Amino acid sequence: MSLDNAPKHVQLAVDLIELLETNNVKSQVAVAALELVLADFQAKLKAEE
Repeated sequence: MSLDNAPKHVQLAVDLIELLETNNVKSQVAVAALELVLADFQAKLKAEE
């Protein structure tokens, strides 16, 4: 499967991984940051409902 044909969330995930790896972000820092991002977007999603 080409990334161009992948679902948008998969494309975004690949882009985020590439961004973090390119900038040599440590795994622990990346996970902590992604947990904050996830919590923020979950709250936004809940507010939209």
